[in-house]
Amino acid sequence: MDNGNIIEVKNLTKMFGKFTAVDDISFDVKKGEIFGLLGPNGAGKSTTLRMLSTLSRPTKGTATVGGYDTVKNDTEVRKLIGIVSEKMIIYNRLTARENLWFFGSLFNIPKDTLTKRIDELLELVQLTKWKNAQVGTFSTGMRQRMNVVRALLNMPQVLFLDEPTLGLDPQSSVEIRDFIKKLNQEQGTTVIITTHMMVDADLLCDRIAIVDHGKIIALDTSTNLKKIISGGDTMIIKLEIANLTPDLIASVKALKCADAVTQENSTRLHLIVHGEEAFDNIIDAVREKNGKITTMENLQPSLEDVFLHITGHEVRDSADQKIPMQQGPGRRFGGAPRRVR
Repeated sequence: MDNGNIIEVKNLTKMFGKFTAVDDISFDVKKGEIFGLLGPNGAGKSTTLRMLSTLSRPTKGTATVGGYDTVKNDTEVRKLIGIVSEKMIIYNRLTARENLWFFGSLFNIPKDTLTKRIDELLELVQLTKWKNAQVGTFSTGMRQRMNVVRALLNMPQVLFLDEPTLGLDPQSSVEIRDFIKKLNQEQGTTVIITTHMMVDADLLCDRIAIVDHGKIIALDTSTNLKKIISGGDTMIIKLEIANLTPDLIASVKALKCADAVTQENSTRLHLIVHGEEAFDNIIDAVREKNGKITTMENLQPSLEDVFLHITGHEVRDSADQKIPMQQGPGRRFGGAPRRVR
């Protein structure tokens, strides 16, 4: 496409009865980009992916992939894409080669071409020496690599990945992230990822759309999103209190400077606060309740902090929960997606 966008989404909406799963979202994805949809379970990420991959029709709005409308030209769109869902779509009793041969045959790829492509893809994911082993004997990380490479048999221009590291151990997660980067850099594949894992979004994505309750509430690079906090008078504070009590926590939450307060363990609070007098106000509130501060540290903001600051709740909370926004600067980021320049 002459504007550099391989995906364009305009006012996309999906309703299930009276429930709005995706609420009038608009965004674009550049060719060769890794683009992330970040948000809690139930936020509308997977539903958006299903509409973009022609698996579900929108209630309103439009989306194009490679210039083709996902509803009017769904057959053409499917030729351009590969999709990896949350559930692994591979057969444990078949070998790695047999799995890829089966799925490749569904695309009517010529025998010689498919044979060569299977060898290339197994080499790409470093599974060549296990090509004749049953997939059921593979580690979780190896099986997920097979699940991803299955979606590459038709050489897609766009790869959709729905929670690619969900349920994986740390080592397997690193393997999948490294493979996604390699695929993007060496093959030029555009990648769209849905995730509620902050580390995946932070390490992989060129741009991130933060999604909550079906809406895109912020969209930018990870660095610029963090500037929402670090660029103003907002601070992230880790507070260790030896005798932390519910009454003391309530006192800190009641402070006007406190935008969000979460308890991490029996002695630690994580705070998002604003204002020049925030430190003094927190210390006074703790001392009034006879609290004993052991450490008080100003931290660099994370994507988790950005999400909490904008939405008023943590990303691991269910999107179905009606969690009220706290008063303070965090409320001013509602409405249209915030882009930081």
